[in-house]
Amino acid sequence: MKNPYRSIEAEVLSVTTETPTIKTFLLKPKEELTFKPGQFMELSAPGLGEAPFTPSSDSEIKETMEITIVKVGKVTDEIHKLKPGDTVGLRGPLGKGYPMIRFIGQEVLVIGGGVGLAPIRTLMYDLFHMSDKLSKLVYRGGCRNPEELIFRKELEGWMKRDDIDMVLTVDEGDDTWNGPVGLVTTIMDGIDMNYSRVKAVVCGPPIMMKFATFKLKELGVRDRNIYLSMEKNMSCGFGKCGHCRIGPYYCCKDGPVFTYDMIRDFPGIWD
Repeated sequence: MKNPYRSIEAEVLSVTTETPTIKTFLLKPKEELTFKPGQFMELSAPGLGEAPFTPSSDSEIKETMEITIVKVGKVTDEIHKLKPGDTVGLRGPLGKGYPMIRFIGQEVLVIGGGVGLAPIRTLMYDLFHMSDKLSKLVYRGGCRNPEELIFRKELEGWMKRDDIDMVLTVDEGDDTWNGPVGLVTTIMDGIDMNYSRVKAVVCGPPIMMKFATFKLKELGVRDRNIYLSMEKNMSCGFGKCGHCRIGPYYCCKDGPVFTYDMIRDFPGIWD
């Protein structure tokens, strides 16, 4: 049985500045790491402690791993100071990811917002790998403004693909933005899908996930077919500290991916 406490040393190969507050770290672990979309890693660095982050790279690539991190506090402030040649520890993968087998033959609608585009990127790679097995693939994504849109060039490349219906929006536009302006829920109307059978995935800030979920329900998507990435307050990674509890569940152990019907009745899920 794999030791959940064991950390693998990894070298920082490169650091990419995505936005003023978000960086992507390309890591090379001393051992190959296998993970599934939606699972997360515990990243540690000397003197910084440990924190959970979801990989943003292709799960089929075993030799390296990308993790995209937003600067929000003391630990992430220090992580953002890492440079190529530095070493960190990786523990995991942990949690339960997306049940990719359930998407085969289905119409899949992915809703991503803000830094939630990072874990969604991993999911999208897997969906692209199996796109010939999907009935339809639709992506609707957004962020506050064009400056905060991570992976922008890559996303523009996705929009040119034949196997996806993709639209991006920003809350506030600027001179560089030619797309829709408004919340992500404003670009969820008018999609040609059989909503009673759609498998929907939502990942992003809690307030965005809340209203995207309500919009999906309004469109007719069933609660059991709405997959939510509930990554808030995770700490230890295997259900011991209790920080990430939702009702009887622990996000780090039983999730972080849950269907809406599993958690809808518990208070504070969007806090």
